[in-house]
Amino acid sequence: MYDISSHASTAFQLMGSGGGGHCHGALSAMERVERMVSENAVVIFSMSSCCMCHVVKSLLCSLGVNPTVYEMDEESDGGDMEEALARIMGDSQVVPTVFIGGKLIGGLDQVMAAHISGSLVPQLKEAGALWL
Repeated sequence: MYDISSHASTAFQLMGSGGGGHCHGALSAMERVERMVSENAVVIFSMSSCCMCHVVKSLLCSLGVNPTVYEMDEESDGGDMEEALARIMGDSQVVPTVFIGGKLIGGLDQVMAAHISGSLVPQLKEAGALWL
């Protein structure tokens, strides 16, 4: 688990402070990711046609969670958001990306591992996404 603010700072450093339009778009996308993650208990960055994204959304919904889902392929700034998430995730597998309580959980493998180990539900309760 990682805190988004430390990853965002690292990503900002990687992108530099210089100013092409492309870099500016990535910075505003990073800021948007940070804002969404800080304002919602559970956030899933997804692609509508991704089967792994569907599995994560289905699992969390079956647990009684109402996640905030951002379908990047349905948004005009989805490409910028995908680039920002790639910087946070550090690899090419960007979706699904799940944040719980402002912390990066990871993709499908990490969410399923947390579920199987029994640590997912306590994380969801701590974040205020579950009350049972």
